[in-house]
Amino acid sequence: MPGPRFLCDAMLGSLARWLRLCGHDCLYLGTEPADAELARIAEAEGRWLLTRDRELAAAGPRTQMVAAGTLEGQLAEVLGRHRLPPPEDLEAARCGECNGALIDVGASEVAADVPPYVLATAERFRRCAGCGRIYWPGTHGEQIHVRFARVRHLMAGSG
Repeated sequence: MPGPRFLCDAMLGSLARWLRLCGHDCLYLGTEPADAELARIAEAEGRWLLTRDRELAAAGPRTQMVAAGTLEGQLAEVLGRHRLPPPEDLEAARCGECNGALIDVGASEVAADVPPYVLATAERFRRCAGCGRIYWPGTHGEQIHVRFARVRHLMAGSG
């Protein structure tokens, strides 16, 4: 059974990106739609509407008012409410830019699109099925795991 799908309002762009890194389908439309349109999209697509706006949070039964001010707190709040563990790795991650699925690709398929050093040293490449962006394990991976560890700490009530 697939997990919950989310829609973040304009105030939660960072949360949307990190929910995607956790592997969750999370739509983020930026500042474009009005509150009524966000509520309509969430309802039509069966998404949880995540917001820091009290009025918008009252828009329907599948909304969640995100009270935390820090990204780690927001992740802990949303993942905890939906009983979702922070990931141990990035295997399920989605594209941080467009929410697309990431597909394993060979080095030869991305040779023209990544720096030569990355091509020579990265062990794995993934391409977004939506926007074509290419991902590979890099030095930022450790920082991501540290953040996930802080979220686990908060979720355990130790934070």
